[in-house]
Amino acid sequence: MSARKLHADDTPVPVLAPGQGKRKQGRLWTYVRDDRPAGDASAPAVWFAYSPDRRAEHPYEHLADFYGTLQADAYAGFNRPYDSGRIREAGCWAHVRRKFFDLHEAHPSPITTAARSLREGITEMFTVQRLQLRLRCTNVWAPPMSSRARRTECKREPTM
Repeated sequence: MSARKLHADDTPVPVLAPGQGKRKQGRLWTYVRDDRPAGDASAPAVWFAYSPDRRAEHPYEHLADFYGTLQADAYAGFNRPYDSGRIREAGCWAHVRRKFFDLHEAHPSPITTAARSLREGITEMFTVQRLQLRLRCTNVWAPPMSSRARRTECKREPTM
């Protein structure tokens, strides 16, 4: 997949174990390219790869020809591609935010309580991003619609 940035994740999937008549857990690796929020006109794309397990060799092989920025969760299997120097890591704020919640649930303390403001800051950042996306969509769609409405209004005959 040709891209400067990718989002990656893996998901457990039940598969039949050959000859055993029962299921086992495989992995479905997902690699997504979507730079529309950054103003890129390239079509979004997704690539799926199956593996029978979650070994780190799989993302390493999948990303063998990739150079750029990879956004993924904190799964250690992505460390090796980052270690190569050809892939830059983009952290995931949603995972950071979730870790703050998990830490406070497991070990309530003044420090984890103070981290609440960090969680709230991340939530506010998500809100701002949603508003920015909404504004961008408005700026793209509203002018043509407004222009069409004005042209339609000018064509109407005056009424009393």
